[in-house]
Amino acid sequence: MKLNIAVLPGDGIGPEIIKQALDVTKAVCDKFGHELTYKEGIVGACAIDKLNNPYPDETHELCMASDAVLFGAIGDPRFDNNPSAKIRPEQGLLAMRKKLGLYANIRPVTTFPSLIEKSPLRADLIQGADFMCIRELTGGLYFGKPQGRSEDGNTAVDTCVYTREEIERIIHLAYKYAAKRRKKVTIVDKANVLETSRLWRQIGQEIQKQYPDIETEYMFVDNAAMRIIQWPKSFDVMVTENMFGDILTDEASVITGSLGMLPSASVGIHTSVFEPIHGSYPQAAGKDIANPLATILSAALMFEYAFGLMEEGRVIRNAVTASMEAEVVTEDIAGEGIKAYKTSEVGKWIVDYIKE
Repeated sequence: MKLNIAVLPGDGIGPEIIKQALDVTKAVCDKFGHELTYKEGIVGACAIDKLNNPYPDETHELCMASDAVLFGAIGDPRFDNNPSAKIRPEQGLLAMRKKLGLYANIRPVTTFPSLIEKSPLRADLIQGADFMCIRELTGGLYFGKPQGRSEDGNTAVDTCVYTREEIERIIHLAYKYAAKRRKKVTIVDKANVLETSRLWRQIGQEIQKQYPDIETEYMFVDNAAMRIIQWPKSFDVMVTENMFGDILTDEASVITGSLGMLPSASVGIHTSVFEPIHGSYPQAAGKDIANPLATILSAALMFEYAFGLMEEGRVIRNAVTASMEAEVVTEDIAGEGIKAYKTSEVGKWIVDYIKE
């Protein structure tokens, strides 16, 4: 099979972790006889530095011409500490989502036996937790107009806007994923307060009738936040709007024990994007200490969801699990008295495991 991917390393640790994921991708393609072609593009702060645009037209054209995008991270402290900056790296991520029509972010939340003790939650609460968060990506507060400040700078406004089409397509997507899993959908909203949430709930109630074999529950976002901590095993597929999803998925990430372990996929109208959920971690950039496993697991998602190659994805997951069992891990998840390996060493171990 021919695989044509765009590779966007981005900022901070992005280039280091993407290199490991790309090496793993090459090893899997060699093993299964796939023909891989790829081309790199710039995005984020490095693109601002070169072209004064966090998502240049050339990068967008590359993404549109590819079957999938393997993406690192965006962010730079130069912009974080400058409130008056007109152009920011994160605008590149928002522009990419909008232009590629990436309306759904999919984050699997699973536990790893060797990391159970790393989670701040009790082992008996999280052991066996396995659910999927589906976050709407192109609507809501992050994109609604009007948005801005008053002339004196003392009043700010953000507008939350959702249309029927935006809500329908992501709720249908949630049911499709639930049908392949444990047949349960949780729709998270704030329908007791927000008009947009009342529209979400109304449309959800219309759509659930089309999926009679799938259990549906509705939950206010504050209750969902509590339940993720108290009873994470009660969820199968959770679907929600943009800002709620942004917050809840980061909360859910602590179940795994490390942000460095969680992959994600952003799917939609054009090319899908596969990326780790963590940020650019600028303090670690260039030190060869960042955890590459979330990015490598994102490559597994890419094989599965962009190309339908389930066995290839499984091989990557097995290699990641083996590396953790062999305690070949970076400093963020190495236990007391366990040697911490470098980013490149973890990547090479996984590549060698796949080859053998």
